[in-house]
Amino acid sequence: MSVLVGSIVMLGMLVIVPLGLGLVQDPALDRVRRLWPLFAVPGAVSLWLPRGDAATALALCYAAGTLLLASHAPRRLARLRSARPAEAAVLTALVTPSVAALALVAERFGHELFGFELGILALTVPHFHFAGFAAALVCRAQDGPAGRFAALSVPLGTLLVLVGYFTGERTELAGAVVLTAGMWTVALLTWRTVRVAGPDRVTRLLLAVSAGVLAATMVLALSWALGEATGLPHPTLTWMAATHGLGNALGFALCALLARRRLQDLTRTEGTTA
Repeated sequence: MSVLVGSIVMLGMLVIVPLGLGLVQDPALDRVRRLWPLFAVPGAVSLWLPRGDAATALALCYAAGTLLLASHAPRRLARLRSARPAEAAVLTALVTPSVAALALVAERFGHELFGFELGILALTVPHFHFAGFAAALVCRAQDGPAGRFAALSVPLGTLLVLVGYFTGERTELAGAVVLTAGMWTVALLTWRTVRVAGPDRVTRLLLAVSAGVLAATMVLALSWALGEATGLPHPTLTWMAATHGLGNALGFALCALLARRRLQDLTRTEGTTA
């Protein structure tokens, strides 16, 4: 499982975060995006080293980059003074990689942070890259009441899951329910976008894959959280990494962000032409 999780985390560090930052279209983030490889590459290397000082030092490099990114959240809030759900989702995306980095540093050092086992810390890293960062940026792209609900579901659901780590499985289950409801809403809205004649065939395919995979993987997330809270039979963590984790990384996050990038480029081209 460590090889699979490491590969998923590498995708998050090296591809998903810079791709997502490009979608925000905030000039204040351009410098962070240009410098991101300087932080992400050492972080990715740390995943494949034995736990110890060298791996921890490289993980700390990545943590520095995530803290730089997180520092833009209060600045953006002060600058825009917006409480819109879509803006809350952006702020969530700016902060969640730093939570992942904290777990990464502790896991690479071999320290059971807050009493959590090293395996749980290792799984926390991809969770906050994909369920936190990527999902937040995808949710903010949707308009209307359903889109606003989806945009709020990621900050709220992520927070509940994080609190559930400390307070118990039932709070974590509540977070999973909120996230699942929001992600299913995103899948539905994405599928509606697929049916619109505007996007090209490749973009429609990327959107369709992201919607279908998201609907399926969130069923797995909900079943795991329910099983943890009630003792009912549920998938193992290894099975969750191979299905829910891999599906969300490749099928949902990567496809969704690539589709949004294509839609963004199409909109920019049409605006230039006009």
